[in-house]
Amino acid sequence: MTSASADTTEESGPEDIMIKLLERLSPTECPKLLHRFVDGLCGRSYPKRVEYSEVWSLIEWGELMSSLAQLFRVAVGRMSSDQEVQELLGDLGSAHADAILQCVHARREEIRQALVDRTNGISSTQLQDFNWQIKLALSSDKLSSLNTPLLNLSLDLKENGIQRAVNIEMNKEELHTLISALEAANKVVLQLK
Repeated sequence: MTSASADTTEESGPEDIMIKLLERLSPTECPKLLHRFVDGLCGRSYPKRVEYSEVWSLIEWGELMSSLAQLFRVAVGRMSSDQEVQELLGDLGSAHADAILQCVHARREEIRQALVDRTNGISSTQLQDFNWQIKLALSSDKLSSLNTPLLNLSLDLKENGIQRAVNIEMNKEELHTLISALEAANKVVLQLK
């Protein structure tokens, strides 16, 4: 590989790699691959690499699958318009770009449901309710003067249809760690919207 091609490969993002790789497939075969890929994304079987071994190497196949997954997640997860999807595709040939847009249009709801199911599958436990209390520990069996504020957090959880309660007691440092983690999680959620 020449240094010029190495430079362009390092600077290109996953969509750029996907675009270059997808163009190796004929415009008539492209929709078939895309729909089979969406089948895999939705829990059925992905296309088999062996069927495309003469088109892409193993590494290229992995890059293509990863890039297609990212493209469909962004296009459907962010409810991207056709223009936004076209921007993601960059300079992809019109036949291949049309195949991607048609696949997104035809399978949008199915992909969205698969993304929702995947997100819900992260945890089977859901928070139903919570309650908190602040206590001041004045002393302990080891220290006569403690004066430490404590938070008692009660969580009502539903796990696989079964209700259960979890009680957590935290000192000030543990509470700050929890708040920081929740703020970080909130930032991620806001970025997904």
